[in-house]
Amino acid sequence: MVEQSIVHDVLIVESTLSMAIMYQLNLEKNGIKSQFCQTGERALAELRTGNIHTVILDLRLPDMNGLDIILEMNKTAHEISFITITDNGSVNTAVEAMRAGADDFLIKPFPAEKLLTAVQNAIEKRCLKINDRKIETLSGTTRPPGFVGESAPMRAVYKMIQNVADSNATVFITGASGTGKEVTAQAIHKVSYRRKAPFIALNCAALPEHLIESEIFGHVKGAFTGAHEMRKGAISQAVGGTLFLDEICEMDINLQAKLLRFLQTGQVKRVGSDWTETVDVRIVCATNRDPVIEVNENRFREDLFYRLDVLSIELPPLSSRGLDVILLANSFLKSYAAEEGRKFVGISPAAKKVLLDYYWPGNVRELQNTIRKAVVIHDGIELEPDMLSFKPAPQSSDVDDYQLIGLVGERPKVTPLQSMKKTVPIDINQTMRRIEQHVIESVIAQCGGSVPKASLILDISPSTIYRKQRTWIKSDLEIQTYDSLVG
Repeated sequence: MVEQSIVHDVLIVESTLSMAIMYQLNLEKNGIKSQFCQTGERALAELRTGNIHTVILDLRLPDMNGLDIILEMNKTAHEISFITITDNGSVNTAVEAMRAGADDFLIKPFPAEKLLTAVQNAIEKRCLKINDRKIETLSGTTRPPGFVGESAPMRAVYKMIQNVADSNATVFITGASGTGKEVTAQAIHKVSYRRKAPFIALNCAALPEHLIESEIFGHVKGAFTGAHEMRKGAISQAVGGTLFLDEICEMDINLQAKLLRFLQTGQVKRVGSDWTETVDVRIVCATNRDPVIEVNENRFREDLFYRLDVLSIELPPLSSRGLDVILLANSFLKSYAAEEGRKFVGISPAAKKVLLDYYWPGNVRELQNTIRKAVVIHDGIELEPDMLSFKPAPQSSDVDDYQLIGLVGERPKVTPLQSMKKTVPIDINQTMRRIEQHVIESVIAQCGGSVPKASLILDISPSTIYRKQRTWIKSDLEIQTYDSLVG
């Protein structure tokens, strides 16, 4: 008679019986039930039942290498967390296991608390995944391709990407430099019905002024010196797909009129040509400038701006994304470690704290470059604080307060990048909208007109300030119009 196995969530795979029993008793003392086996074959049999979610795996087994178990299970759609155990002489094997998909590793000898922490982390990670799936089911939001992160601001971005993907309307992406505007544009394309057609990206700031018209609209042979043959422009190359115009506010004012005409008619005319062609292209554009200021300064056409700004997506700064910083850093670390042949498999708790405390003015791009630099210069199992190339932010006691006279007890967060002490007088008899406008405009003025600097002090994104400015301008115009009519 075959004994029926008891279903447990945690499986201990350890060839030494005394060690397996010790691990099991330690977990049981803390309310975690487990079972154990001593061979790789038995472990695979248990894992294939689908009842195991966490595995404590000794990489040295009598019948196989523990790494082979991970690789075998990778052939299936499993959600198992592997915690590998090895001795000092097999650290490289542990690194291989981490790269194969293991979640954590322990090197013998280790204290009982370390094993317990590793198992608790694995269980918590599984609970978070289950909760994430519930949230995604309820909200209908899934993470688009190319993104890493689960913070609330990014979930709002994911939802917006899903909502706008299959529309033909233009999309205007705003956000500070390094927040991922091109990644967002690519995601919109990849989840849209246009995904099988081309995605063409053009940086309006990177092209010479005399070539940008040809790059966008194309040219015919002999249209200008050096035009030895006919060439399709970016619009024609993207037929059926998506054209992404990055740094759109950098486009020459004269060329903006031609782009506006294309958006209105759907027809493109190549440089030097007398005929037009009708094309089907979805336009997505982006800028890290303030479009309202660009319009007011006559550097960007107002009619073009409102033609482009049909659907808006505002990308949050990395500083507002919480634990996404660690998720992104881990992703970059694994990618660059594999590329550079380094041993890195994780980030130490101390380094995580440093990463979370830093303000990241350069956003995701700065984080990416920081991790890459650390991987190129250093090597190790875990990324440590002294491997990071920036200085940790000063403690709050080192930072002066930013005072708002009139709002007793109200004090906005001051970021570590500020060491200024200013005062904003407020008339408390004004409406809240006017007080907010006065505070924001005062801070911008004290920052020399820099919206990005003001956004750091106020702890709101530059795009939020730009949007508020647009609302204020519209409201003031409506008031002026009303006054002129009744006057």
